[in-house]
Amino acid sequence: MPNSKPQSAATVDYEAGAVTAQESPLAKVGSKAILAVDRREFVRFPHLYRVLHACMIVSFLTLAVTGLSLKFSYTPWAARFSRLLGGFETAGYVHRFAAIVMFGTFTAHAIGLFKQKSRNHATWKAILFGPNTLLPTKRDGQEFVATIKWFVGMGPRPKYGRWTYWEKFDYFAVFWGIVVIGSTGLTLWFPVFFTRFLPGSFINVATIIHSDEALLATGFIFTVHFFNTHLRPEKFPMDTTIFTGHMPLAELKRDKPREYAALLAAGELEQHLEEPQPAIVVKTIRVFAWIALSIGFSVVVWILYAMLFAYR
Repeated sequence: MPNSKPQSAATVDYEAGAVTAQESPLAKVGSKAILAVDRREFVRFPHLYRVLHACMIVSFLTLAVTGLSLKFSYTPWAARFSRLLGGFETAGYVHRFAAIVMFGTFTAHAIGLFKQKSRNHATWKAILFGPNTLLPTKRDGQEFVATIKWFVGMGPRPKYGRWTYWEKFDYFAVFWGIVVIGSTGLTLWFPVFFTRFLPGSFINVATIIHSDEALLATGFIFTVHFFNTHLRPEKFPMDTTIFTGHMPLAELKRDKPREYAALLAAGELEQHLEEPQPAIVVKTIRVFAWIALSIGFSVVVWILYAMLFAYR
């Protein structure tokens, strides 16, 4: 995302990978010189993707808590939660509304991809098979092996590009969920329509697939995805990049060195820099994110309790 040229005397030492300020004061107050520092950050996600991710979080959390309360309706916590919503029937209505929001988010993302292609005058080949592709590549497999070696001290940390192999996995997991969980959910929502061309036994199959696949997705998101995104030592306790859209330059060079080097070599880094989000915006985002994280970890506890001590 382009941005105006910096108005300060500060410089960003890209070759050294650090943000530095020139020793040239802009003004003097008494005997003290005021130095201008370039505080701009790298814009990783545009506004649309940040909004869509927030919608996905809200809809997914709603689907998780209402769906699990229906799946484990015989547990005390599910019964108490359903009473807060007005009963299991109301929980079902809320669940379906959240599904509509999720479908809408997915559709908006697909439309956004087409608009991005048109705006950038790109071809589908360049988008799908270019250097920043989200499709799995041979390099992802190599980086996976290199990451395992790095974990056990047998090699250096891989030089990741714009998308790591685990980020690609998370991305396509949404497509899988929409197809599998979404299609079976629609079958359960409109059984009369679907049994016009499907055998009645498919309703029972759809119930099992929808329930168990949703449980798997919920467990994965609230454990593996949360750890990869927020609980890694360099990100702990929270990574706000997907919410603010920004990441510090030092973090870009550390986490995405190959992308950093490519932007630097092409002379395109400047056009991806913006001023940081206002402090009040960051604080609001952190409150929202902490609420989402708390709900997610609570759901994990509820699942473990139900599976270990009350499963039927």
